Amino acid sequence: MSQSTDTIYALSSGSLPAGVAVLRLSGPSALTALVSLIGEPLPSPRRAALKTIRNRNNEELDQALVLQFPAPYSFTGEDCAEIHIHGSRAVVEAVFSELDALPGMRPAEPGEFSKRAYDNGKMDLLEVEGLADLLKAETEMQRRLAVEQTSGRLSGLYDGWAHRLTRCRALIEAELDFSDEEDVPESVAAQVWNDVSALRNELEHHLHAGYSSEIIRDGFKVALVGAPNVGKSSLLNALSGRDIAIVTDIAGTTRDVLSVDLNIDGYLVTVFDTAGLRETNDVVELEGVRRARQTASTADLVLLLSDIDSAPQQFEETSSASVISIETKADIRRAGQHQNSDMSISSKTGAGLDVLRQRISFEIAKRVGVAQTLVPARARHKKRLEETLNYVSDALKSEGMDLAIRSEYLRLAATSLGRITGRVDVEDLLGVIFSEFCIGK
Repeated sequence: MSQSTDTIYALSSGSLPAGVAVLRLSGPSALTALVSLIGEPLPSPRRAALKTIRNRNNEELDQALVLQFPAPYSFTGEDCAEIHIHGSRAVVEAVFSELDALPGMRPAEPGEFSKRAYDNGKMDLLEVEGLADLLKAETEMQRRLAVEQTSGRLSGLYDGWAHRLTRCRALIEAELDFSDEEDVPESVAAQVWNDVSALRNELEHHLHAGYSSEIIRDGFKVALVGAPNVGKSSLLNALSGRDIAIVTDIAGTTRDVLSVDLNIDGYLVTVFDTAGLRETNDVVELEGVRRARQTASTADLVLLLSDIDSAPQQFEETSSASVISIETKADIRRAGQHQNSDMSISSKTGAGLDVLRQRISFEIAKRVGVAQTLVPARARHKKRLEETLNYVSDALKSEGMDLAIRSEYLRLAATSLGRITGRVDVEDLLGVIFSEFCIGK
């Protein structure tokens, strides 16, 4: 894999202006560039020192904390430097101007620091993707899932499985090579296939647990469904704490699908407000109803709303979603009036909203199960794990088949695992993955 000999630099902290701006440099000229800005001597490796940044005319640009990280003991595995300056646009642009004038220096591309870390063996592909997810994490469970991935534990699990497959293949090869001799005990074949069978069970369990990661990473989808004017938009606003949707007494006000992201017990929950379900000749409203039904059919949970004075609707969509019937406008309930739904709420007074949040949390817990984050986090991982499981299953159900063919199935299974961590044949994926990163990471 060819690697760039350029030295790259970028702003690695937040948008300007800010209290502090962190500039990061990586490459063969990183420490030389640092000397050109602060003079000699450089601070000791990994020790911060207060230095004066000067331009080519020896004019002071700023006071800065600087650090050096000589290769290979750095994030990228190359010589690296960090410069912590005051976060004004003028100061940052002045320092960038000095760096631009140095030979072999150029601005970093999105994700280029992380790509160099991958190229230099500091991270594998799973850890890189975990870092991308960690930078985007908005909820506690998303953070936990990403941290598990960046910790290397998931990579260790997959590498361990690949090692077991390789060992099984080695024992099969030994049986093939020495089948006429007494060097290989008869119990070896049973040992091999018992281990492969156990590995298949572990893969199945891991894949099954992995479906919870989709909810953690992408969010639990809740659709608000019901007739016009039953309070769907009011409930969306009440749950979000702000006016997301327009609320009027005119039926058919909501014509498109609106959504808001909530954080419920550390999980990302996306709530969709949909158009009221009714017969209509209005072309625009008809499209809104179609989208409402489509949103409900792909949701994890449907909240079927009806107001307290109306009979609850029947939800006839074919969907794997759970359905909770809710009566709205509980604040106008008359004494002794019977409740015809699973629960009642009032968006106006807030009555029942805490109970509703608890019910949503309960529905998530049913899907996710016991808190477990050592699971495949992306569709790419699941696809490769399914391939691995298929190859292992093929090897197991091929009794009576030539041992060399069964061994080949195990080799293909190990190769699929290697594609998850980036050990083999992932060049076409790299551009897609690193493009997810911001510049400076």
